[in-house]
Formats: sequence, C-alpha cells, structure tokens
Amino acid sequence: MTTVAVRLRPRAAARRIEGQEVALLAVIAVLWLALGFATDTFFTGSNLRAILFNVAPIALIGIGMTAVIVTAGIDVSVGSAVAVVMVVVAKLIRDVGIPAPAAVGIAVALGALLGLVNGGLVAFGRIHPIIVTFATLNIFRFVALRIFDNRQVTGVPDTLAFAGGGAAGRVAGVPNAWLAAAVLAAVMWWYMRSWPTGRHLYAIGGNALAARLVGVRVRRRQVFAYVLTGALVGLAGCVLIGSGGLVSQNAGEGLELQVIAAVVIGGTSIVGGRGTVLGTMLGALLVGTVTSAVTLLGWRSELTTLFVGIFILVAVGVDLVRARRRREAR
Repeated sequence: MTTVAVRLRPRAAARRIEGQEVALLAVIAVLWLALGFATDTFFTGSNLRAILFNVAPIALIGIGMTAVIVTAGIDVSVGSAVAVVMVVVAKLIRDVGIPAPAAVGIAVALGALLGLVNGGLVAFGRIHPIIVTFATLNIFRFVALRIFDNRQVTGVPDTLAFAGGGAAGRVAGVPNAWLAAAVLAAVMWWYMRSWPTGRHLYAIGGNALAARLVGVRVRRRQVFAYVLTGALVGLAGCVLIGSGGLVSQNAGEGLELQVIAAVVIGGTSIVGGRGTVLGTMLGALLVGTVTSAVTLLGWRSELTTLFVGIFILVAVGVDLVRARRRREAR
C-alpha cells in the first residue's frame, strides 16, 4: 500500500496545482488590462517584445530550477554561473572567433559542468543544497571575476544576435529567446508529467527515503536536476550575450532571486514535491509584467522588489494552507 501511494502522489500533485496556474493566468490578464487602460504604451509591440525578451533568461533557468525545487533542493548559484558562462563565451567569440553553434555548445557544456559540481555535492556529499549553492555562488563569482581580470569584455561581435533582443533575434515579432523557453518548458512539462523518471522528481521531493525504497535512483535524479539547470544557465548566458556588445563584471547579479521568485510564484512548493514548469513560465511573466508596470507608470524602481516580495509571500502562504489541509484530511 505504501508503494502505491508513493508512486501515485506525483501525478496527483501535478493535477491539483493546475488550478493555481489558472488563477495566476487570471492575475496576469487583469494586470495587463489595467496597464492597458492606465498607459498608452503597454500594448505596443516594442513593450510586449521587451517584456518577453527580458523574461526569457528567467524562464529558461526557471525550467531547471523547477525540477531542483520539486526535489526539495535549491540553487542560489545560478547568477554567478551565468557570469562564468558569459565571460568565457564572450571572450572566445571576440578573441578566437568561434561560430554561433560552437558558442552555444560551449555555453551549455560549461553551464552543465557547473551544475554537475552542485549536483554532485548535494547528492553524494549529502550537504544541504542551500549551503552547497551558497558556497558555489561565491566560488563561481570569484572565478568569473578572475577571468574578467577587472575589466568588462567589450567589442563582442554579434555572433549570438539571433538570441538577442534586436531584429535578428525575432521571428514574426516574437523574440527567439522566448520561443525557445516556451518550447523547452512544454517539453519539460510533458517529461515531468508523463515519464516515470520525470515523476520520480516529485516522489523525491515528497519523501526521498520512500522513493529510494521503491527503487527510485534518488542521487541520479538529483544530479540530473542540477545539471539541467546548469545547461539552461548556459542558454540564458547566450541570450544575455546576444543582447549587447559587452559583458560587464556584475553580469548575473540578482538573477537567482528573480528565478526563484518566478518558480515559487508559479506554484512550486519550496519544500518540494509539487510544482510545474508551466506555472514557472507564468510566474516569470508576472515578474516581467510588474517590472514593466513600475517603469511605465514612472514609479520608483524599488517598488518592483516590494511587489515581487508580496507575490512570493502570498504564493508561499497559499502553499502552506494547502499543505495543512492535506495533513488534516489524512
């Protein structure tokens, strides 16, 4: 009986949170309508493209972060990892002249390697994820600054312009980066919902010991989640490089907070076992909408963090209430 409960709980969790995704979509729709009435520029093509492009790196990394948090882990090092990827790839493009496919491949491989460091320490070192990734946040940032050599990387060619926010980075007016994030999110949603190995991620977050007892390869799945996040960090780095001709030393700073906010707002339980990638995409879109609203309305930029913080508290509060009701129903 215990085995059956462990195996079925992931599917049930995936179904139950769809209501929160609908609610989040409704919130975004209301905000968009309100902003459309309050400003003359919100529904312009340039503003909508800017929102989608600015959200794309958050959404890309959020796809992997969803898998990490679903397994009851967390990765606060992604901002520093992005900095490492960006400075290495930007210098290779500028100094060696590598083509776009090689640049993307190196970025993904380097990001995956950084993710493997985190995943290996969490899964085999049995160190709490927040401790591991807080340590690597500082280590990766140090490595990036050493590679920067106290100088920003300037004169980067437009090799990755197809991933940037300019005309070369759009198809039918939609940023390629957002399209890539949407496609990868759909694939990951299907994988986590339909494949046994994807559903194992939920089982690990719900009860890692029980999952191990029914044959789930817990360590392998944990490493996979962190490596996937690292690979998507590499893609996000390519998007950020493609948006300009220079890479500054503060690249990626604060990105981890935006990603985690998008995942949590999207309905993923911070204690693991529940969440979907589609919710994360909506959470990222809500963060981007709030940022755009503050700018268009001429409000102080600090209000963005205030509003995002409120949304996080509401999302966590809803999750805690649901968890309490589930415990009382047993």
